[in-house]
Amino acid sequence: MINTKPTVPMQAPPEQLLAGPLGSVAAEDETAGGISVQQIISILRHYWIASAITAVVLIALSFVVIKMLPKSYVATATLIFNYENKDVLAGREFPVGQAGTYIPTQIELILSRVVLEPVVERLKLTSDPEFARGFQGAPGALSEVVTNNLHDILTVQPGTGGQLLYIAAPSKNPERAAQIANAVADEYLKQERERTNAPAAERAERYSKQLQELREKAIQAQDRITEFRQQHELTEIAGSDAGGDAESATLRDLQDKLQSAQNARRELETRQISGTASTDAVLDSGAVSALRSKLATEDGQMADLRATLGPKHPKVIELQSEIEATKRALTNEVQSLSANGTVQLARARELEAKYQTALEAERTRVLDRRGLQDQGAKMLLELQSAQANYRRALDGYDQIMFATAGNYADVSMISRADPPAKPAKPNKNKFFMMACLFSLGVGLIWPFGYELFVNRRLRCRDDMERGFGIPVLAQLGPIEALQA
Repeated sequence: MINTKPTVPMQAPPEQLLAGPLGSVAAEDETAGGISVQQIISILRHYWIASAITAVVLIALSFVVIKMLPKSYVATATLIFNYENKDVLAGREFPVGQAGTYIPTQIELILSRVVLEPVVERLKLTSDPEFARGFQGAPGALSEVVTNNLHDILTVQPGTGGQLLYIAAPSKNPERAAQIANAVADEYLKQERERTNAPAAERAERYSKQLQELREKAIQAQDRITEFRQQHELTEIAGSDAGGDAESATLRDLQDKLQSAQNARRELETRQISGTASTDAVLDSGAVSALRSKLATEDGQMADLRATLGPKHPKVIELQSEIEATKRALTNEVQSLSANGTVQLARARELEAKYQTALEAERTRVLDRRGLQDQGAKMLLELQSAQANYRRALDGYDQIMFATAGNYADVSMISRADPPAKPAKPNKNKFFMMACLFSLGVGLIWPFGYELFVNRRLRCRDDMERGFGIPVLAQLGPIEALQA
């Protein structure tokens, strides 16, 4: 072994003196499998200062690098799903069998472009260097790139219970991380409520339009009836039983009077043909007038009885006898009086014509009135139908509006994301401990590599014996006096 320091001879270890050359070879064979402890100690003793400096320098550099690592803050917003709730009044019920796929579908929806693009626009992430880093493409593709970057950093995880959902957003700025997490949660809740309540709102809008149309139809029907009533001066559109009875009574009265006039005219014509025409005196006679009145009354009674009784009825036979007796009395009275029958016949015909004209006019008036009433009845039926439809629609309007105003939501936010006080990563203490261990390891290991592969030296007797197979009989140590 070569040593630059002054040394003096010293006695070899007793085991080597007793063993001799053969013992050295045997020891060499036993320890030839690797580096010995004596070699390790000698190498470390020679390089301990350099190793310590290396470890200290690496630790210092690691400290500086770890200190300069950018911090990443993670803010988390928490949502809760209430998809199993049922709204009985609004008629809304969650479909059975979809609970297992509901939350995974919502996670995909949160991470989709439908939700993330409005968040990018709201927070103006296209101008944030953290999301638009290194972009050199067309301006139109910037939004897509930023959306993809936002998708990559977001973390959406369900809770262990199955109803909680955590939206975590990292950022170098704690306030920015909270803004992103809350913006994603708010946009998702907004779209979820729109999807949940949009069908009811759309149905209510259509229902309101239909209700307005029914109301306008009812008003138009009422206006047509009012105009029809004023145009034709009708107080009763469909007619009443009292009005119909009065019109029927008027017609019957005119018919009875016309029949009486016809009977009187026929009687005078018969008398004139038989040569027994009456004069003015006969016509003005009180007895003739009384008999004629009685005959007219009996004819009217006969007409009423024949309408209800048969010709063989005793009352009909008795009345017929009275009529015949009255006619005989009238004939006898007329024959007994010399009157001008021609004048009487002319008056009877004139009276019959007047009654016939009045009857035709009344019949025409009644028919016209009945036609107007029938037309008004149709219009009134249309009005009643329109009013009934409008009333039914108005009764169901409250339920439709209740379902619209319910603002039902399957998911709600239970905690908004707050700016985190501590960064989530990197864990600088952990990294520094790992760096210290790595630095110590490098400081201890590099001398062996340097010694074994670059600058191999003889530093102990094991180097002579293991490397060259030369047994060492004596080892010269340092001279203490010279060292002092």
